[in-house]
This record gives sequence, structure tokens and C-alpha cells, in this order.
Amino acid sequence: MSLDYLGNPIDTTDPVTRQGLDDFIGGFLGYQPRAEGILAAADANPDSALANAFAGLLLMFIESPEGPALAEKYRQRAAHAAHPRAQLYLGALQAWIRDDLDQVLRVSESLLDRYPRDLFAAKLNQYLEFNRGNWPALLRIGLKATAGAPDIAHSHGLLAFAYEQCHLLEEAEASALEALRLQPSEPWAQHALAHVMLTQGRIEEGTAFLENVAHHWDGLNSFMYTHNWWHLALFYLARGEDQRVLEIYDQHVWGILPEYSQDQVGAVSLLARLELAGIDVGQRWQALAPYLQRRVGDTVQPFLSVQYLYGLARAGKPEADGLLAALRQYSSAARPVWGEVTLPLANGLLAHARGEWQQALAQLTVALPRLNEIGGSHAQRDLFAQVELDARLKAGDWFGAQQTLELRRRYDGWDVPTNRSLVRVYEALGLPEQAAKAQQRASRFTQR
Repeated sequence: MSLDYLGNPIDTTDPVTRQGLDDFIGGFLGYQPRAEGILAAADANPDSALANAFAGLLLMFIESPEGPALAEKYRQRAAHAAHPRAQLYLGALQAWIRDDLDQVLRVSESLLDRYPRDLFAAKLNQYLEFNRGNWPALLRIGLKATAGAPDIAHSHGLLAFAYEQCHLLEEAEASALEALRLQPSEPWAQHALAHVMLTQGRIEEGTAFLENVAHHWDGLNSFMYTHNWWHLALFYLARGEDQRVLEIYDQHVWGILPEYSQDQVGAVSLLARLELAGIDVGQRWQALAPYLQRRVGDTVQPFLSVQYLYGLARAGKPEADGLLAALRQYSSAARPVWGEVTLPLANGLLAHARGEWQQALAQLTVALPRLNEIGGSHAQRDLFAQVELDARLKAGDWFGAQQTLELRRRYDGWDVPTNRSLVRVYEALGLPEQAAKAQQRASRFTQR
């Protein structure tokens, strides 16, 4: 029986196709561009249903309305699948093309149960559950992955991120360190450890860690490259290193693959955080806008769509209204999360971008308690909490802002943007002693 490099059965003995399958699995798990070679491998060997199913699945990961149509060609080629594993992957692809995500999840977990070392099945399942905010499911799959492939660093990286999203930070750190013991370059484990350190306010440690492993990111795909740099930028932002954050944005976050969804929302998110921290971003919104304007009808994922909309609004583009209209139309027949969470969030973000502070507060207050349901990590979703906080500050809600800011300071007492805002709040509340203390904290790093 022919096997892939992890020991899972495959449907070909052709050495070129086998290499294409291994490159796809290893490249996908390791966020390496070699994964894209599965398209050429499938084109060269239409008889490999597994290669063609994988090619179709890869195209679904582009997070674009065009994905299903592009994947359909490979689904048709794989339709003759007789190999048991290929049949299951064909079923997953068919279900995803018709947007039956529950079935994709069932099939992918069935694959992992039947083939315990099938880490791509684990990654596919975690990706979809991540987009729905089902963190315990990520953990269940991560535990299965490490049980089946304890010798593979990627499995521990999957588990580390699952633990972190479940707020099990000590377990997350232990799993990330095990992954890095097995493979120091494992990018998802580096990413999970960055999450842990940010959440625990270990800013200096996190900065040093990411700077020391950043050389591993060269040669990764644009998502992992830009996203790990994005995490490093958050550490620098917390210490008021404004120019360093702008430098990271210009050199490492934006412009790597500007057509890609994740690169776009990473740019939106970092630009927004910079502005919320009082930093002038110049014409960067305008440079981003042409790529966001192509998203005017994009309702693939709520977490992505609302950030496209905010970026368009910050750039002053009328397509922001067009995307909001598309979201309204789509939500009428979509899962409840679209109408109950995504729409008020979109309305609130649009209002904030246009300086309508009370309207922003009214809408964001509805959405924030259920943000978990639209996907995105804790660190990513924190953007929306920061926008809501900024609306409170702009509206003069000093009572609410003081409560929110001091709670945020529990995670990182020296966070520069938080302390700068507390200066304003305590001055407005007639508490000069507290304002002075906040100013001292904010100045501790910025005056070095």
C-alpha cells in the first residue's frame, strides 16, 4: 500500500504525484508555498482522486466568492474516487462547495478517527470550527491529532493554539514548547506562544521571542509571514514603539500578497489599532482601498467582511455602503449569526469610521457579547472592543471608559495606549492624581 510521509494511505504510486501529495500536506501544515504545487500535481495526474480532492480543497481556502467555482473542476475529476480516503475527501469537498459546513466537519473528523495521523483532516476541521468560534472543538481535535502523531511538531502546534483559545494558557505554552522542541521553526506553535505572552502581558518577553524566531518566517506563505509579523507589531504597539510598528506594517504586513483575504484584514486591523492609539497612518488606507473595493459583494466569512467594510469606510470609499447592503441581503437567509451579530457589528464599525459615536456605541454594544460566534482569535477580535472603547472616549462616556480601561490594564499594566487614554479619562473625571500616575506609566517607555 502506498503511503504519504505521515503514514496515511494514498491512491497513487506515481513518484511525482506522491511528492505533490507530500508537499501539499507538509506545506499546508507548515504554511509553506510548496502546498500550492498540488494544483500542478492534480493537473498532471487526473487519475489521482486524492490529489484532485486536495487541489479543490486548497482553492476553497482562498476565502473568496470565486473559490467554489474554481474548486468544481477538481471535484469533477475526483468524482470517480474508489480509494476509501479519497472518497472521504471528495465528500468533504462536495459539502464545502455547497456550503454544508456541518457535513465538512463530520467528514473531516471521521477522517481523523479512521486515519489518526491525517493531520490535514485535523487542520481542516480546526479551520472551520475556528471560523465559528467553537474553541472546545478545536481542543478535541487537537488532542486527537497529538495522540495520533505525537512525533510531529505540527500536531502540538494545533493543540497549543486550541488550548490558548480555550484560555488554558499554561497548557498552551507547554504544547507550543513541545512543538518547538521537535521543530524550532514550527510557525503555528510560535504563533500560539505569541498569543499566550500577549494575553499574559509578557510584552518584553514576547517581543524578544518573536524577534529571535523571525528569521524562520522567510519563505512562509503570505498569511503566516504577515500574521506573525502582525503579532510582533502588537507587542511594539503596547510599548509605544510607534515608528517600529509603522515599519513592520510597511515592510512585513502589507504588500506581500495584497489580493489575499488574510493579508487584507491583517492590514486593516493593524492600521485601525495604530489610529486608535493616536498614530497618523498617512495615506495607507488609500493604498489598501483598491484591493478592498473588489470585496464589495464578499460575504464568505463575517469576520472578514466586517473588516473589509471598516477599511473601505476609513478610506472614504462608497463601496462600504455597498458591502453593508450585501451583508443585509445575505443575512436574511443565512445563519442567525449574520443578522444577529454581523449586521450590528458592521453598522457599528461603519458609524465609528464616520464619526457617529453614539450610533457606533449602540450597535457595537449589541454585537460585542457574541463576537465569539463570528470567528477570529481573541487577539484579532480585540480590535472591535478597542473600537467600542474609542467610541466611548469620543462620546465622552468617561464612566464606562474608566471601567473598561482599568480592566484592560489588568492584563498589561504598562500598555502605552491604555495609559494614554486613562490620562484623558481621569482628567475629565476630575481625578488629577490618577491622571498623573497614568501619565507616568505611559511615559516610562516612550521617553527612553
